[in-house]
Amino acid sequence: MESLIGLGFGGFFFGLFGLFIFMQFVPIPLWIACVLSGLSVSLWELFSMRVFRNISPHEVVIPLLTAKFADVKVNLSEIQQHKISGGNVDRVMAALIAASKANIALDWNTATSIDLAGRDVLQAVQTSVNPRVIQTKLIEAVAQDGIQLQAIALVTVRTDIARLVGSAGEDTVLARVGEGIVTAIGRARDFREVLEHPDNITQAVEATGLDSGTAYEILSIDICEIDVGSNIGARLQIDQANADKQIAQARAEQRRAEAVALQQSMRAKVQEMKAKVVEAEAEVPSALAEALANGNFTVGDYYKVQNLIADTRMREGLAGNTAPETARLA
Repeated sequence: MESLIGLGFGGFFFGLFGLFIFMQFVPIPLWIACVLSGLSVSLWELFSMRVFRNISPHEVVIPLLTAKFADVKVNLSEIQQHKISGGNVDRVMAALIAASKANIALDWNTATSIDLAGRDVLQAVQTSVNPRVIQTKLIEAVAQDGIQLQAIALVTVRTDIARLVGSAGEDTVLARVGEGIVTAIGRARDFREVLEHPDNITQAVEATGLDSGTAYEILSIDICEIDVGSNIGARLQIDQANADKQIAQARAEQRRAEAVALQQSMRAKVQEMKAKVVEAEAEVPSALAEALANGNFTVGDYYKVQNLIADTRMREGLAGNTAPETARLA
């Protein structure tokens, strides 16, 4: 009898321990909530999530309950697949509910694709319902008269959910808007036209279809600030004049260098000619001595030459000139 009682107490404690372990893997309150809500989620499915798929049942079943109350069509298998894929189930479910209430066409496959692509699907739905206003950086452009204009624009965009995956983002929209404003201002003949009618610039930009290939639809482009900058045309003319001046100075310096080189070349030639004259003069005494020795030149002829040289030197002295070569002959 005592052994039977011992076995009874042992079985009771063993069963209690087994129930405790079972409740650790299967959330009974969550299963009861599913039953009361009309969801067909079995205890085995809850156990399989925890043990075999390493998924917390609350992270899957709670969004499923939310979807049922919000009348969003989704099943447990789809939620588990997205969770295993690393998606954010709560954000996707919130986006689906928001889209359903706002009558925006968004199904489960599209929402999960956007989420897995790294985009915030809930923010996309919110931007689709409530358009965003994004501000461009300071845009600098020059009109045809050379005056620089500095403008800042406000771009109102709305998310196009159908084009969200694989399309360009806000940076591309802002870059295109900036490029369009620069082009439109550059076509203006006078900067005063832009200051008087800035709406002409925005209308020209909007007509170019800047939102093509992006995840946004541009609703409006508004110039919120525009200022007059510097006179780029005058600055370019000054820079061109300075460049022309430097070119002219360089050419003048080149011509001066060429003239100096020519002068030095002429001096070298004159020195060479003088050297030849001195060399020829050095040969005169020996030639005279040889002529006297051979009898081809007499002493009287020599004195006649000396008289001629003296007469020539006198005439040059009266004329105010010097004759170093004649003096050397003497």
